[in-house]
Amino acid sequence: MTEKREIPGTYRRFRQKYPDVARHYEALGDALTQAGPLDERTARLVKLAIAVGYQQEGAVHSAVRKGLEAGLTPDEMRHVALLAITTIGFAAAMAAYTWIEDIVGQE
Repeated sequence: MTEKREIPGTYRRFRQKYPDVARHYEALGDALTQAGPLDERTARLVKLAIAVGYQQEGAVHSAVRKGLEAGLTPDEMRHVALLAITTIGFAAAMAAYTWIEDIVGQE
């Protein structure tokens, strides 16, 4: 398991300003992950794929950080971007690939 990645400053400030909202949001995320039969690694790949498909850079960054913490390898997460090529198009998938690299490229 890798060390915990630094939470972006914007979210840290949000948690500081709205601690109850952040606590409930994080609790909901935990409950949703535990609600079904998927193991954590699979759930993290699904969350990354959703973020890639939705083209949300911050969500991809977050999913990659959490994926690393769950034991996913950089190549497993890169594979998500490659699989997206035929679904969301080459340019969109390459944008997601660069967002994944923003985090795993720091390894």
